[in-house]
Amino acid sequence: MEIFESARKHNVSGPDIQHVVDHALVVAEGDDDKVLYLGPDRAGNLLEIVSVSREDGTEIVIHAMRMRRTYEPLLRETGNAND
Repeated sequence: MEIFESARKHNVSGPDIQHVVDHALVVAEGDDDKVLYLGPDRAGNLLEIVSVSREDGTEIVIHAMRMRRTYEPLLRETGNAND
């Protein structure tokens, strides 16, 4: 998985990005070839990661940061939110 420089804007490390992708609680695919991953980094902090799928099946991560409250309903739908 390639990580664009834009994904490093919020100082999320490559290993933490990979951890979220590997252990995502939510994976949501959009019509625009973007994929949203919500999950914990290696320290357990919830992050949001956005990647773009390439035609060859690989992905490029374009966004990574602490998960915003906007995405909490997605976790609730899967039963992974803290009340």
